[in-house]
Amino acid sequence: MPLFAVICRDKPGALQVRLDTRDAHLAHIRDSGIVAMAGPLMEDGQMCGSLVVLDTDDLDAAQAWAAADPYKAAGLFASVDVIAWNKVIG
Repeated sequence: MPLFAVICRDKPGALQVRLDTRDAHLAHIRDSGIVAMAGPLMEDGQMCGSLVVLDTDDLDAAQAWAAADPYKAAGLFASVDVIAWNKVIG
């Protein structure tokens, strides 16, 4: 299956939204069964976004996963990019 990177940047000052929604976001990751790897982006020691690599059929499926992320529903993100990703190392 192809891999897709979901790159999300939080709105400034939205750390509490991230913390309040984290459990639902992690459940979405766990329950979807298509997340190859994931973790928060960091800036000055604070979470400020997300990088999620999806192993899914196509771009539409990756975009649907991103649209269903509880962080998105909570209004956390300033931007979300979903792009095909080619693993070369690791």
